[in-house]
Amino acid sequence: MSEPSGHLSRILVLHGPNLNLLGKREPEIYGTTTLEQINQEITRICREKGANCDFFQSNHEGALIDRLHQSKGLADFLVINPGAFTHTSIALRDAISAISVPFIEVHLSNVYAREAFRHKSLLSDLAVGVITGLGPQGYYAAVQYGLDYKP
Repeated sequence: MSEPSGHLSRILVLHGPNLNLLGKREPEIYGTTTLEQINQEITRICREKGANCDFFQSNHEGALIDRLHQSKGLADFLVINPGAFTHTSIALRDAISAISVPFIEVHLSNVYAREAFRHKSLLSDLAVGVITGLGPQGYYAAVQYGLDYKP
């Protein structure tokens, strides 16, 4: 696939722990849209712009870190919902920092309207931006931004 002029060609979307349960897990907080539905819509958005997207979900910190390492030089932009690792993982922060790929941190729920421990992110200061509380629309907005991102 040829690279669109002025647009990025490869978006990596990482989904952290428990996101495989979307649509079933606490729908009053996370909604009823499944992870598969989110990925399908992101794929549609990317195809419209002539871009590629790759998805990875894991409940394991090391697997997410390994996937980040594998993406070095291959991904132009990262969209990540690190789930609970947002608040705990220095290792995930270090992996993101090491690959030098611009990224947006996404959270389905408004983490600032929830428990106090969710108010601190170990990643936000490295991010191009943070989208929180918009449900699946946050992912779509992040991908659209990433496709048009110019460093």
